[in-house]
Amino acid sequence: MATPLPLPDGAHIDDEGVWNQVLRPRPGGAPVPALFLDRDGVVVEEVNFLCRAEDVRLMPGAVAAIRRAHALGLAVVLVTNQAGIGYGYYTWHEFIAVQERVLADLAAAGAAVDAVYACPHHAKGQPPYHHPDHPARKPNPGMLLRAAAQLNLHLAESWIVGDRASDLAAGRNAGLAGGLHVATGHGAADGEAAAALALAGGGFTALAAAGMADALDLLPLLKGPPR
Repeated sequence: MATPLPLPDGAHIDDEGVWNQVLRPRPGGAPVPALFLDRDGVVVEEVNFLCRAEDVRLMPGAVAAIRRAHALGLAVVLVTNQAGIGYGYYTWHEFIAVQERVLADLAAAGAAVDAVYACPHHAKGQPPYHHPDHPARKPNPGMLLRAAAQLNLHLAESWIVGDRASDLAAGRNAGLAGGLHVATGHGAADGEAAAALALAGGGFTALAAAGMADALDLLPLLKGPPR
């Protein structure tokens, strides 16, 4: 989808209207596992329809988990539904400002992500983002599959952390090893943790935690030897 707005380095909005931004291109070679992270409520504090850079606040534990993943030779990928764009509450301009602040705050803390994917589509979205069930919108796996293709990722050994059951469902649908549900953001809503844990099975492991600060102790992905 063509767009006139200036985009940050490594970013493009693809023909389906999905944000793709590869910040740390990976060389060829054997695929590596990834730590997939939802953004709002996991990496930054949940602010309903976050659209102001000044409202960005990093979540406790997020930096430590990201730094640990990179120390182990893993990729770190943000995958975020952005229905607020689809609803018309804000535009890609505001998304870019927020995302640049997120990346800057991570960098100031000595952390970085390898890529960012954002899906604006929603069943109640406005054209061109009206779609009953877009394949990139979590719980569908489209953003994770884009990341795997663009970063040479080993999905079967990867994990996802999210505050909604739909985050973990996206991981299961993409063939990930497992997911960690956190009770921050929307994670404390009735039924979210139970729905997330109910996804366990068929080779997919589902875990629950109070927040990202527990990820270092709970995620098997972050306990292995460096690659």
